[in-house]
Amino acid sequence: MSAPTHANSYYAASANDKVIRPQLTGEQRCDVCVVGAGFTGISTALSLAEKGKRVIVVESARIGFGASGRNGGQIVNSFNRDIDYIFNTYGEDIGHKMAKMAFAGSELIRHRIEKYNIDCDLKHGNLFAACNKKQFEDLKAKKALWEKHGHNELELLSASSIQDHIGTDRYAGGLLDRKGGHIQPLNLVLGQANAFEKLGGQIFEDSQVIRLEQGKPGKVITQQGSVIADTIVVAGNAYLFGLLPEIEKKAMPCGTQVIATAPLPEAIQKQLLPTDHCVEDCNYLLDYYRLSGDGRLIYGGGTTYGARDPGKIESIIVPKMLKTYPMLKDTKIDFAWTGNFLLTMMRMPQVGKIGDNLYYAQGYSGHGVTNSHLMGEILSDAIHGDTERFDVFASMPQYPFPGGRLLRIPYTAVGAAYYNIRDKLGI
Repeated sequence: MSAPTHANSYYAASANDKVIRPQLTGEQRCDVCVVGAGFTGISTALSLAEKGKRVIVVESARIGFGASGRNGGQIVNSFNRDIDYIFNTYGEDIGHKMAKMAFAGSELIRHRIEKYNIDCDLKHGNLFAACNKKQFEDLKAKKALWEKHGHNELELLSASSIQDHIGTDRYAGGLLDRKGGHIQPLNLVLGQANAFEKLGGQIFEDSQVIRLEQGKPGKVITQQGSVIADTIVVAGNAYLFGLLPEIEKKAMPCGTQVIATAPLPEAIQKQLLPTDHCVEDCNYLLDYYRLSGDGRLIYGGGTTYGARDPGKIESIIVPKMLKTYPMLKDTKIDFAWTGNFLLTMMRMPQVGKIGDNLYYAQGYSGHGVTNSHLMGEILSDAIHGDTERFDVFASMPQYPFPGGRLLRIPYTAVGAAYYNIRDKLGI
């Protein structure tokens, strides 16, 4: 039986590290066993290794196989629910503590890239693009909100000035976040995995976990081997597949679709995105796009509730791309792929502890690049004895979707359709 492979994406094709790690066999012993080698798992493992812990990562497929190696590659600050929502929903105390963490993920990513010399096409700046006047007013409020909490690298853009950054007249204005940015995400997670291994960590691929045995110590069991560990971290997100039902019922896998064009002439690149920032619009079902390191337009959007793969990704995404950039009508599409992210009822990350020594983090609801890196550091700190930030997240209620497994998809789809109509009407 052949080892699992990455999705046929531009990221997999341009991966710097194509080494296949060994399969777990026999019995291993360590301080911490991390289940899942995506951003959350690798970030946790690297942070623990930096603290001197003996860590083993067990991955069912390949490093970055899930959302971490398939996403839009955008470094977007804050959470899916912004700071004002957090204050209104969870109160002043949690609001202030969460506000201090809202911009930490992007800082950690840049720190890791510099510290470990990770080649992942880092570019600075992301743009929020307003599709109507209401969304532009919301961006004005976002700017004021973020500045109130210490983020001062923001610029509001009018309908005319945003065209200095995006070569289209679609937008009513925008907000430039210079602390945002974009990267080749698979190379980012692979670079951190390599740094982790150089610190003595071990990663086992093609090692599906079939059972967890809780206790002191705990045990992680695969088909061919096992790991005995003082602490277990579950970081599978949308790819747990029945391993831990008590946390899986709290969130729902969703699919998103991405395409990558053939490399574009430099003049076309300058026409599309003159300042080379990444873009996401402000719709509920948003479009997001950017230029890759070798000059391709990477364009994503659409949400498939319940993680059903669409038959023809291009038929979903190309019309979106052409609405923004009609001049690309005859441009060749080299890659098209889909992947699953995990949506929570409250659109906030779910973080917690089961028993004495099993930790988990999941459900970044579309803000996984920054939030997963931050969560790895928070989990590492908690395991090392500093639970201050962990306790903030763990104190927030984690609600299952209404309707259970049978009805959660249609209920959520109806809600999304409602907000999609509001976006189109500009209300």
